[in-house]
Amino acid sequence: MVRDSAATKARILEAATAEFAAAGLAGARVDRIAERAGANKQLIYAYFGSKERLFDTTIETHLGRVLDAVPFDAKDLPGYAARFYDLLAGDPTPLRLWRWQALERPGALAQVPQAVESTLAKLTAVAQAQAAGVVDDSLPPEGLLDIVLALILGAAEGGVDGVHGLSGDLRGALAHAVRRLVEPR
Repeated sequence: MVRDSAATKARILEAATAEFAAAGLAGARVDRIAERAGANKQLIYAYFGSKERLFDTTIETHLGRVLDAVPFDAKDLPGYAARFYDLLAGDPTPLRLWRWQALERPGALAQVPQAVESTLAKLTAVAQAQAAGVVDDSLPPEGLLDIVLALILGAAEGGVDGVHGLSGDLRGALAHAVRRLVEPR
């Protein structure tokens, strides 16, 4: 019998995604991942080395799909925020994975080259928009981007959980808040 390692790895990552999104790194069980993937535990360790490395690979896989899926336009941060919110509200899995990572492996995201590259490009664009007078410059680009991303993630969590009192227009409220934050004074 010929084994298709690429297909097996893909099934393992899919199963790991569901397990880690639900239980985090500490709560996830390799047995459950193996069962869901239709693979044995030894294959998981052979392909990924450890549960921690499987978790990191799962995060990086989703990061790669989502990080730049929404085009970043520093001159339209409210629009970017609304579009990124739509993406996360449509599939909350990446958000859940990032939250688990922040809780269980703080700082690990800063070690992922793709995340670093994406962040640096966004910071450069924000600095240029600030220098052009299109975006308020009372906060440094790092602080402004951090706040915008925190608003997006917080709104997406509220929209996913349905816990908001904004008559269902969380997306509009988010765009309005970001607009107020970045409009030149």
